[in-house]
Amino acid sequence: MSNVNPNKVESADGKLGVMIVGLGAVSTTYIAGVENVRQGSGKAVGSLAEMATARLGKRTDERSPSIRELVPLASLDEMVFGAWDPVPDDAYESCKVAGVLNPPHIEPIADFLKGIKPMPAVFDTHYVKKLEGTNVKTGKNKKDLAEQLRADIRNFKKANGCDRVVMIWAASTEIFLQPGPAHETMEAFEAAMEADDISIAPSMLYAYAAIMEGIPFANGAPNLTADIPCLLDLAREKKVPICGKDFKTGQTMIKTVLSPMIKARMLGLNGWFSTNILGNRDGEVLDDPESFKTKEESKLGVIDHILQPEMYPDLYGNIYHKVRINYYPPRKDNKEGWDNIDIFGWLGYPMQIKVDFLCRDSILAAPLVHDLALFLDLAQRAGMSGIQEWLSFYFKSPQAAPGLQPEHDLFIQQTKLKNTLRWMVGEEQITHLGIEYYQED
Repeated sequence: MSNVNPNKVESADGKLGVMIVGLGAVSTTYIAGVENVRQGSGKAVGSLAEMATARLGKRTDERSPSIRELVPLASLDEMVFGAWDPVPDDAYESCKVAGVLNPPHIEPIADFLKGIKPMPAVFDTHYVKKLEGTNVKTGKNKKDLAEQLRADIRNFKKANGCDRVVMIWAASTEIFLQPGPAHETMEAFEAAMEADDISIAPSMLYAYAAIMEGIPFANGAPNLTADIPCLLDLAREKKVPICGKDFKTGQTMIKTVLSPMIKARMLGLNGWFSTNILGNRDGEVLDDPESFKTKEESKLGVIDHILQPEMYPDLYGNIYHKVRINYYPPRKDNKEGWDNIDIFGWLGYPMQIKVDFLCRDSILAAPLVHDLALFLDLAQRAGMSGIQEWLSFYFKSPQAAPGLQPEHDLFIQQTKLKNTLRWMVGEEQITHLGIEYYQED
């Protein structure tokens, strides 16, 4: 990457359509949150795009504009929302069922939320066994269903006068799938869609439809989705930015902070036991072993990638890492994550870290959806396409170029994100070397 972006970032003028797959707790919390911010009844806490700054130049220059001042982002007032969901409830009803937000953040915007009705979804209980849906598309095969999604995108864009559109997957975790022959080339993929091949999951149809329509796509679940050769090639060919996978919210966010601390101090790790209790729709879906397998793969990979046991076998070569997710309806969206971490220090003496994180899953996820919508739109206007690894900050299992290990350390991810924003507008990247402050003239 050069120091100066060769592409001029196009203006953010005009309407940005945000099309979300899934109109459940995360999506309605996000959409209602944006409207509350627009109405002046809340702040976009947790959003880098709305709350963060980015230092430019030396610390002594005292230049730290907000990210909105640094790069051209779509205006909140120019954002419009659409969704697909197998449940026919509008955003108002879904928001009440989710039980995340209190009435003062729902009732004053009830008419706005009632105006967002989900389009019929591409949905199949083979891939998500714990849910049933009545608001579901039918078609002669999966290729036909993908074409219906493409038509939805075009119709939504026209009906809402959108200049640009992005798509975010905020729906349930599908069963565990691995890349296979049907995912290698677009010819094989389209043939598999026409044959209703079981290896083509619904999320892949959404990603295919988005990329074919030239709109950026983010995968907020651990599903395989766009992380397959044919869709990666298609995204580059169509000049579409994509990113994923799996929103980094509660327990894994903690892991991407504590693991770098342990490694930075060269402390050892014997074991890390994590368990969660969660009562929302996501918790119900993950109660199915096949969907949990997909989530487990995403959550387990973080520690190995950060600690590099092959490089530090004495410290991390024999870690016991266990993750549990327990569906517990009384908690609803208020997730609790317990971590027991067995570490060791000087001369091998054992120590422990205990974490009890009582978080609100959708409250943490909503700002991630917002930032991804804005930053994917920015990336496309900056002429960037394919995997956007600079957005790995938002994901448990970040997509990266084939053969490249993704970065998981939260603070390296943050530096990567802000340096990319600086690069986009021709500003110098920050290295934190600091030697320039101590050099004599």
